[in-house]
Amino acid sequence: MELTQAAVNDLLARLGPGDSYMYLPGDLDPQDLTDLLAGRYGVPRTLVLDGFTDPTVDDSRGAALLVHFEDRAVTLRAWAYGDQWVGTGTARDAEGTERSVLVIAGREVPEPLGVAPEEDEDEDIDWMERLRLITGWTQSDQRPDIDWADMESRLGTALPSDYKRMVETFGKGAFDGFLDLNQEPWTDLREDGLLIWAGTEHENLYCWRADGGDPDRWPVVVRSFDGEDVPFDCQAAEFVCRILIDPHHPFTMARFFDTHWFMNYG
Repeated sequence: MELTQAAVNDLLARLGPGDSYMYLPGDLDPQDLTDLLAGRYGVPRTLVLDGFTDPTVDDSRGAALLVHFEDRAVTLRAWAYGDQWVGTGTARDAEGTERSVLVIAGREVPEPLGVAPEEDEDEDIDWMERLRLITGWTQSDQRPDIDWADMESRLGTALPSDYKRMVETFGKGAFDGFLDLNQEPWTDLREDGLLIWAGTEHENLYCWRADGGDPDRWPVVVRSFDGEDVPFDCQAAEFVCRILIDPHHPFTMARFFDTHWFMNYG
């Protein structure tokens, strides 16, 4: 079987919208399928490796994908995609033969906030709390003990407080499996006065214009894939909220996803 993104689309369409799975042809390389899905959905979460299930797997981490296989899964990797889990790997069939599988399952996603606040609303909006609600994030903080003093000493500057809260809250991963949150700002554009706090596979870089002594007043600047700098008069958490849910934002992700989430790589 020749694997292409179009072939993957056909396989997913055959599985339909509900909880389902299929064994795949024997000539299919399961790693090729994993690589194709990773190219589409980002870095996967490993649920089962060499027959051993990750003990931390629960409903928020793709446990629904394991229901089909009981203890027969050999290797299974999973992606969160909107209101669906997608998984692939290998499992033993009823005769005990290890075969490649593709599996989907429903994913409970809390109802996101539908629109960004109006410009005339209270200026004291907690954008990080809003980001939690938009992504349906209910997990505990992922990096509560990060040493900001050491990082800021190495960078030679303090960092915006909302960015620190994002990293502490979400940890290593990507919003909608697309916008990667840097765990430490990149300094590649420092000569241009920019620090990079996130980026996408489309090579857009999300930066701050690091001017002035108060990092909480640094504006966001997008360095687009063609080298253009696009400024925004807001901070990082507000910027992420708006691109997730405002379909008219120039860098919107709302046109691609109806629900929003954070894919944690841990």
